[in-house]
Amino acid sequence: MIDNGKIKLIRMNDETVEASYEAGGTNEQYQEKPKIALTFDDGPHPSSTPVLLDGLAGRNVKVTFFVIGENVVKYPKVVSREAEEGHIIGNHTYSHVDLTKMSQEMTECELEKTNTAIEEITGKKTEYMRPPYGAWKKEMEENTGMIAVLWNVDPLDWNTDNETEIVNKVVTETEENDIILLHDCYLSSVKAALRIIDIMQAKGYEFVTVDELLLD
Repeated sequence: MIDNGKIKLIRMNDETVEASYEAGGTNEQYQEKPKIALTFDDGPHPSSTPVLLDGLAGRNVKVTFFVIGENVVKYPKVVSREAEEGHIIGNHTYSHVDLTKMSQEMTECELEKTNTAIEEITGKKTEYMRPPYGAWKKEMEENTGMIAVLWNVDPLDWNTDNETEIVNKVVTETEENDIILLHDCYLSSVKAALRIIDIMQAKGYEFVTVDELLLD
């Protein structure tokens, strides 16, 4: 629709959104980029995680870290940097245990200890968690009050140090709104992640944190 020399409304993905350009300007196509999320488990790591953070900063990309409480206590400066640079920090339990094999009391202890460690460093509460091994039951979400975040794409990077293999698996399998699982405790995975970002951005994808996908 044209109004006073400006396009006012444009249809995108079955939703009407506002956009505008001056009459006589370039007739650009208004289209949102498909979104995907990179997530990293098992950190922070004192050497490989900072390499990842440097690469993310240079590419202006935000990701989601699901941290282990024991590592948070060991490497608080790395966690602090993750938060300061705008990344989402989620809970990956305190000692990387299968929560479905634990009592409700022990499950809450694992999550609460990690939440406390994160909040003491960042000053922020976290509402997202990732259960180790993906072992989770829906009723546990109601009991813990946390949002469980799983994944769609898993290159099994913990099982190989072949950087190119990790990259190829992710870039060939990832589609819009997918959540990619990687581990920032492995340098090969960190290097692969930065290559994945470059390739997927060149394909027109936008990297976002998991909250943006879950809230859409």
